[in-house]
Amino acid sequence: MKPEALAMARDVYRIERECIEEMESYFDEAAFTRAVELLCAAPRIGTCGCGHSGIACRHLAHLLCCIERPARFVSPAEAVHGATGFLQTGDVMVFASRGGKTAELIPILDICRKKGVSVITVTENTDSVLARGADVVLKQHVNRETDRDNTQGTTSTTALCVIFHTLTTAVAEETGFTAERFAVIHPGGAVGERLNPGK
Repeated sequence: MKPEALAMARDVYRIERECIEEMESYFDEAAFTRAVELLCAAPRIGTCGCGHSGIACRHLAHLLCCIERPARFVSPAEAVHGATGFLQTGDVMVFASRGGKTAELIPILDICRKKGVSVITVTENTDSVLARGADVVLKQHVNRETDRDNTQGTTSTTALCVIFHTLTTAVAEETGFTAERFAVIHPGGAVGERLNPGK
């Protein structure tokens, strides 16, 4: 391996660690509280994003299902072809877009507004289209991506996942979700074995 490649690989830990530490200063307690309240009360939750943000949104939907909050990732491509029928008045859509102006998401925002679906937007650009159209905006912060050219969705994906982890951790606590309930829906794997000893 080239020494430069090894040095850059080691530097990833520093870059992403510093990003997470810096993110704390952007934590808006009022906005976060409102987002958690919406997620706790929603009969259904959609998540939506493109590229790396979309992959993180799939992760959020799964985390929410794991704490018994009915959620699904709504593909931006399918959303404008009927998939937003999953969402009804009183539900919540979580958008993730670092720039806050991802073209594929704008029509979906309009659908949510027309249907009475509450919107949470996670973005670095709090003056963007997706931010202005949201009920709650959660600030994403990215110091830089980890690759040499600062282009790959590395640190930004980590930052987004950390925000999603704060949300699901708080929702689980607010709703009183327990390991006993998780044992019922997660009997598989090492976690299932630990939660269901003797079975």
